[in-house]
Amino acid sequence: MIFCVEDDSGIRDLMIYTLRASGFEARGFGEAEAFWSALAEELPKLVLLDIMLPGEDGICILKRLRSDPDTARLPVIMATAKGTEYDKVTGLDLGADDYLAKPFGMMEMVSRVRAVLRRAAPKEPAQILQAGLLEMHRREHLVLVQGERIFLTLKEFEILRLFMEHPGMVFSRERLLSSVMGSDFTGETRTVDVHMGTLRTKLGACGAYIETVRGVGYRMEVRE
Repeated sequence: MIFCVEDDSGIRDLMIYTLRASGFEARGFGEAEAFWSALAEELPKLVLLDIMLPGEDGICILKRLRSDPDTARLPVIMATAKGTEYDKVTGLDLGADDYLAKPFGMMEMVSRVRAVLRRAAPKEPAQILQAGLLEMHRREHLVLVQGERIFLTLKEFEILRLFMEHPGMVFSRERLLSSVMGSDFTGETRTVDVHMGTLRTKLGACGAYIETVRGVGYRMEVRE
């Protein structure tokens, strides 16, 4: 669903018609109050937002959207009058994802909508992680060291996955406990050290990738 907030009914109807003809669901609103009422019932995939609106203008609407955790990441394309560079810059500075300068073509609008939706789409995490001579196939729960498979427990696998997803990042023992063991785990942080010892042993030559950060925790660093 795409919400179009545009006070000119002729332009608004054309936008909605074009979006629907292009395979999108779309709803139109002539002012802010109707938009907020609809937003309370349904979260759209994207908002096309005119800056010049009666009452609450597009800049104010954008500020409210970005200040609310529920809509902070909602894609927004601002429509600005041609030549009003200040409005364009202000909108982008406030977090608009793109802008359209009026008058704009309907096909340009559809193209920009599709481009913003592609950028906003959640990226599927990489299923194969690589670190030096170490390779992890997440979907198969398979770990290879220099091309040979090693067998890890579930907790060892999750610890290694965390390191390989965030190379160079230091993880405290408490963070590793909460991430791998669960936030309700009541054991001692030294439990992590035990897992690290067995994990390093199983990784063989690649065990050296896991470094101890004295007084803090651990990180993975490949130095080759």
